[in-house]
Amino acid sequence: MNEDPVTGFSHCILAPYWSKKLNKTEMLAHQASKRGGTIHVNLKGKRVLLTGEAVTVFEGRFVAHA
Repeated sequence: MNEDPVTGFSHCILAPYWSKKLNKTEMLAHQASKRGGTIHVNLKGKRVLLTGEAVTVFEGRFVAHA
């Protein structure tokens, strides 16, 4: 299975930097990789909210017994 076309972790790291530099809390980001993709970035205090399109490829459930 291929990796995600957009790396959420890197956008969470870069979002506060660009937010401060551009004086914005809402931005549209594009990852310019071979597969690429676009996401909406919204900063809420110290949290970064990323939204975009996704495809479910697997569903499951974890059950922990103590």
